[in-house]
Formats: sequence, structure tokens, C-alpha cells
Amino acid sequence: MGQQQLLLIVLSVIIVGIAVVVGINMFSASAASSNLEAVTNDLLNLAARAQQYYVKPGSMKGGEGAETNSFTGLLIADLTAKPDNDNGTYSVEEDGESATITGVGTQDGDNDGTNCTVQVVVTSTGITTTVQNR
Repeated sequence: MGQQQLLLIVLSVIIVGIAVVVGINMFSASAASSNLEAVTNDLLNLAARAQQYYVKPGSMKGGEGAETNSFTGLLIADLTAKPDNDNGTYSVEEDGESATITGVGTQDGDNDGTNCTVQVVVTSTGITTTVQNR
């Protein structure tokens, strides 16, 4: 085998190696972005259920309904039977006037050692979403 053929083989191996590394990086970035979107979607569904809790009467396991609407007593079990799924883990904190639902994903999109974290604050009139960590 001549020198030129060896050089072409080495060059081909290097190019294929670079292509594999780039492909892996693209897949990782896509997986992290997808996980962040899935956690956000799950949180918005839980937030809608929290608003339902707010307007339900206490007799229907809600936040008392008409005049005394409240998030008091809201637990993650009131919103979902599974506080964790393939997308992440979810928790809720309430202070009566609002409920804060936090979702921690399964992917670390920014490679800082912490998985993606999204938080929604639910009030009687709206839902505010904040990405804590990508």
C-alpha cells in the first residue's frame, strides 16, 4: 500500500470520527430541549388542574369554591397520581393565594450538573412559567 492510500485511510477515519462526535452532540442537545419542553407541558397540565382545584367546593376535594377560593391544602396527589414520570419529577407548594409547581427534568441541557428545572406559579387569574435551569 502506498503512502497516499494510507494518508487517505487516516483522513477518512478522522472525518468519520468527527462526524460521529458531532452527531452525538446534536442528539444530546435535542434530547435536552425535548425534555425541557415535555416538563413544561406537564407543568401546564398540572397548573390547569390546580386552577380546577381552586374553584371546586371543599366537598368535592377542592379549594372551597365560590367565596372562599383558596389553594390551601393543595397537594401534588390532588393534581396527579404519579408525581414523577419519564419526563421528570414534580412537586407543589401553596400559600393559599397561589400554588407553585416545580418540575425537575431528566436531562441537563447546559451541562452544569443540574437537570432542567421549570417552575409555574398558579393564581386564580393566571399561570406564570419560569425556566430555572436549562
